[in-house]
Amino acid sequence: MHILLPPSETKREGGDGKPLDLASLSFPALREHRGVVLAALDTLVGQPDDAAAKALKLGARIASAELARNRELLSSPTMPALERYTGVLFDALDPETLSPQARVRANQHILVQSALFGLVRAGDHIPAYRLSHDARLPGVRLVTHWGDVSTAVLSDLSGPIVDLRSAGYAALGPLPSNEHCVTVAVVAADSDGSVRALNHFNKKGKGAFVRALLEAGELPTSLDDLCALATSLDWPLRRTSDRELELRVPNALQR
Repeated sequence: MHILLPPSETKREGGDGKPLDLASLSFPALREHRGVVLAALDTLVGQPDDAAAKALKLGARIASAELARNRELLSSPTMPALERYTGVLFDALDPETLSPQARVRANQHILVQSALFGLVRAGDHIPAYRLSHDARLPGVRLVTHWGDVSTAVLSDLSGPIVDLRSAGYAALGPLPSNEHCVTVAVVAADSDGSVRALNHFNKKGKGAFVRALLEAGELPTSLDDLCALATSLDWPLRRTSDRELELRVPNALQR
């Protein structure tokens, strides 16, 4: 089983790994595509700051620091992707406090959809960077660039695929069309039993849910068993269609 996560726009600084080595990243089929995006980003950040910031959709407050990151990403240190990303989802997952066994499971089962690197595993070493799914790179449209090749990589994975990505990042790697690949709708249950889409706490719920699964033991090999396990952990999870699961976030996390 594999769980797909979106990245975060914010990244942790530093790292103790050697500079980026594309050959070390998972999924060698993506290496050429990664090189194309890196080259396009390098061209972009060689332009005047105002133009580069506009293409990357950076506000004035953060533009200088984020452009500097992108200009140095081939020489800057790396760290595992799961630790590189910050923000609400990854704060709730809190990878640095996972048990050793849960961290091994994360490296085996967690994939992150990066706009710069495509699909990466949790343990792949990457530098800090800034590139969102809707950035405008010279000569590269990210959705079409990553779409087919990412879907091909996902098709080669064994077991079910559970997609927790946001829509923008899911578009960079559409799921294969089979019943073992599902998206997850994150909802809250009201006191009258009705459910509603969860917006503000959506990312927090996803991160806490993945953490609970990783700490519970080996991940199931079927979606039905995943639903049973999640529900036993007080994360009610059920099928709502052939291609979608519904996850109810506990009330305690909605604050």
